[in-house]
Amino acid sequence: MCGITGFVNISRSFNYDHRDILLKMSDTLNHRGPDDSGIWLDKEKGVGLGHRRLAILDLSSEGHQPMVSRCGRYVMVYNGEIYNFRDLRQQLELKGYIFGGHSDTEVMLAAFCHWGLDEAVGRFVGMFAFALWDRTDKKLYLVRDRMGIKPLYYGWMGSSFLFGSELKSLKVHPAFIAEIDRDVLAVYLRNNYIPAPYSIYKGISKLTPGCILTLQVDSDSYNQNIKSYWSVKDVVDKCIANPVDYTDFEAVNHLETLLREAVGIRMVADVPLGAFLSGGIDSSMVVAIMQSQSSRPVNTFTIGFNEEYYNEARHARAVSDVLGTDHTEIYLTSEETMAVIPKMPFMYDEPFADTSQIPTFLVCELARRKVTVSLSGDGGDEIFGGYNHYFWTSNIWKWVKWIPHRMRRLLSDILQSRSPIEWDRLFELFNPVLPRRSSNTLPGERIHKLAEVLPAVCPEEIYRVIVSIWKQPGDLIMGGNEPVTVITERSSWPETSDLISRIMFLDMVSFLPDDILVKVDRASMGVSLEARVPLLDHRIVEFSWGLPISMKIRNGQGKWILRQILYKYVPREIIERPKMGFGVPIDHWLRGPLRGWANELLSAENLKAGGFFRPEPILKVWHEHISGQRNWQHCLWNILMFQAWLQKEKVT
Repeated sequence: MCGITGFVNISRSFNYDHRDILLKMSDTLNHRGPDDSGIWLDKEKGVGLGHRRLAILDLSSEGHQPMVSRCGRYVMVYNGEIYNFRDLRQQLELKGYIFGGHSDTEVMLAAFCHWGLDEAVGRFVGMFAFALWDRTDKKLYLVRDRMGIKPLYYGWMGSSFLFGSELKSLKVHPAFIAEIDRDVLAVYLRNNYIPAPYSIYKGISKLTPGCILTLQVDSDSYNQNIKSYWSVKDVVDKCIANPVDYTDFEAVNHLETLLREAVGIRMVADVPLGAFLSGGIDSSMVVAIMQSQSSRPVNTFTIGFNEEYYNEARHARAVSDVLGTDHTEIYLTSEETMAVIPKMPFMYDEPFADTSQIPTFLVCELARRKVTVSLSGDGGDEIFGGYNHYFWTSNIWKWVKWIPHRMRRLLSDILQSRSPIEWDRLFELFNPVLPRRSSNTLPGERIHKLAEVLPAVCPEEIYRVIVSIWKQPGDLIMGGNEPVTVITERSSWPETSDLISRIMFLDMVSFLPDDILVKVDRASMGVSLEARVPLLDHRIVEFSWGLPISMKIRNGQGKWILRQILYKYVPREIIERPKMGFGVPIDHWLRGPLRGWANELLSAENLKAGGFFRPEPILKVWHEHISGQRNWQHCLWNILMFQAWLQKEKVT
């Protein structure tokens, strides 16, 4: 895994200052590639490419980047892994190509020379973000993998076109202007993350997964266009048009074959390798298949917490004992966990507020003590129907769609006329022994969540309300209008008649690449660890969309087909338990040890000084939370992460 960056300078006035700038841009990505670095400049065309290397395959100098193709036409900086590079290498060797090293980078360049960019990218199985300079056609290509596992930012700042793996590499360029986009801020407040193609800064975008950006560098113009070479929508439309009739037996066996190959090719590395293990369906599946293909115990890693509701360590230990892995677990105190919070703004570069960012970083930090590569089970929920909101959306709509809309609005107002704590007290009169596993399970909060979705005019609106952190973000921001996203642009959806499939699609093209994969990439790269996600092999994604929903969700339970495979490796009773989130008790910390930190960031003075928020609605939520009237942890963490990020921005 690596970090890439660079620029195209229209003025083309290259001097040592530009070389120094490129070095500084690359050095900001040292954490992504501590093993080696390099830059390449084309003075005539004003093109600069920078690279930081985390050596995984071919640890020798033959893997150094930027790398020039043997024919001399192409120069590339690349972040990622092409897992089928050995097969591609054999095909190219039969065509007469000679290789000097053993890296996948060299194979990619030969593939471009032989097949051309489009066909070569179509043959790649892996995760990647790369910049390719074509010295013959004078074109710069930026390419991102199909699922968006690896990040890639780009944009124009004056006469300079900048790109990089992380925003911090762009920000050190002297042309960069850090102007916060208030419209995008509204999207962040709703989602906890900033979806592609947006970034927090005006003029800077994220390249959408499965796309190729081409910048034509001519003497008198700089033409730019973006095209898609693969998309989830195209996959879904194709599966609808050409359905495949699998029996349960055929589907389970075929998926297991795909999983074994996807995991197997991701176990290839010239450095120590392991896996994250939570004890849930997805990570247990990955580890089980890893162990079945390994001659020695697989290194597995888990972090535990003393707060039982948030602790998955004992479940992971049970799976490890059955599979026989070399398991490492560590129990962390609240103090140790909270100590990483100040690192978050630097790590993510733009506001990001998924609270599981904290434990994700900690498990990556633990794994890095023993390995350089770790496999992860991310993606299983989106691909095979594992999230609870799939059931909630479907069930709620099934029950409320028959009620006249006016009556639903009235009922919503009635339910919200009492606070959650008042509903809790009312329920205690009838049942004095309420389950208190977590404040999220109390009836008052559930009643208010139901009230929020009752006025929905369609099931997709229920979904949007459920996944929205702030329901009306425009009420908080001074200026700015919430822009269109894939969730609100129905014309970008596939023509599927199944509600749950539509919601799974929306998660797969927004929440997965822009929250889950951002979280894993920044947390792992923050400690120079490569994270690989075999469940997001595009061949598995394509196969999953060809399955009927009944093979994903059956008898009110998600991931049916994955469970059938996992039961071959791990006893059912170890796996079957309620789904747990990978989180920390932010709600309690904000009322306790984090209260002083939060109080300062959320003070009326700080909120006004930032110039982005109206303090009144935020302070109302803050006071309700610390008084115990409501659990507003997600809304508050959302604002706090922006405020902490903004504070860091002013310092740097």
